[in-house]
Amino acid sequence: MQEDWRDGGFGIYVHWPFCQSKCPYCDFNSHVAERVDQSRWLTAYLAELDRLAAEVPGRLVNAVFFGGGTPSLMQPDVVAGVLERIRKLWPQANDVEVTLEANPGSIEAGRFRAYREGGVNRVSMGMQAMRDEDLRRLGRMHRVAEARAAFDIARDCFDRVSFDLIYARQDQSLADWRAELDEALAMAVDHLSLYQLTVEEGTVFAERFKRGQLRGLPDEDKAADFYEVTQEVCGAAGMQAYEVSNHARPGAESRHNQVYWRSGDWLGIGPGAHGRLTLGSRRWTTEAPRAPGEWLATVGRGLAGELPREALTPGERLDEFLIMGLRLSEGIALDRMLGLAGKGLRADIQAELESDGLILMGNGRIATTERGRLVLNHVIRRISEGLS
Repeated sequence: MQEDWRDGGFGIYVHWPFCQSKCPYCDFNSHVAERVDQSRWLTAYLAELDRLAAEVPGRLVNAVFFGGGTPSLMQPDVVAGVLERIRKLWPQANDVEVTLEANPGSIEAGRFRAYREGGVNRVSMGMQAMRDEDLRRLGRMHRVAEARAAFDIARDCFDRVSFDLIYARQDQSLADWRAELDEALAMAVDHLSLYQLTVEEGTVFAERFKRGQLRGLPDEDKAADFYEVTQEVCGAAGMQAYEVSNHARPGAESRHNQVYWRSGDWLGIGPGAHGRLTLGSRRWTTEAPRAPGEWLATVGRGLAGELPREALTPGERLDEFLIMGLRLSEGIALDRMLGLAGKGLRADIQAELESDGLILMGNGRIATTERGRLVLNHVIRRISEGLS
């Protein structure tokens, strides 16, 4: 049985690569520019949408996501123009989710109302911390009071609002993180993305770490304690983890991210954007040029159709399916796994993982437990070995 992308749905990711400043921990494809010709960017986005619609016509769009960078720096007419073209090119699900990422410092009521009128129905805010000193250390330009005010504006404009927080920060205590989570959960939020601070190569933090200037980070055991506190506090508040780093009230899960985790297809539009496309029996990975100028020039010359894409091997498709799907609390469907692997999981590996309390089997699915998601790489490795 061939893997069917329809089980995961179809989404469109639009990358806006510009920020007001570059955060020292960030390894995303983001750039600081004094001046941006937004009309030129709109023209390029529309050209890419037209080109890709000719390749995958008629697909039902489940979700659109404006990521970055800082998409809340986009002019509302650019966002509205992209969404209008998407509606013309593809049918939309009745409950289509349209998310725009925003930084608290770039939020104001008039702009958010204009985004809503243009078709955005969900906002994801990059709060990152609820302590001013930690925001300063993270290189954030906003402060906690500003973030709270921005959240109130977003809540007035949109029914669905998420925000991000980073934990396991420098000199952070478990008690303080518990209190910070309580504050966040009291803000009538319906979705939280909670990430452990990691030092990524190529970032300012990585250089500081190498020089011994990034002190106070927790060790591996303490980081695991932060994760466990996160599960405990959010679970008690009715915000269970539906994915390793994401918590939501029932029905408020991110549909766009579920396209990724459920191995659906999505278009990646904009500099450095990744995509996955199933064409016939083959699944392709796509990646656009990272440099904003190069991407604009490529699209402007009508050469985007010549961008490299690579067909995933059966083994790569299986690995990706496991890596993404086992992050979800719902797990993966055994029939899809069987279709990709050509065989079932070895009984001894299944018994080992079940006896260790790392997986659950039932209703045609295999899922990681909370404990299993804490050692997810180990679980994925053992399952892969049990399918080889």
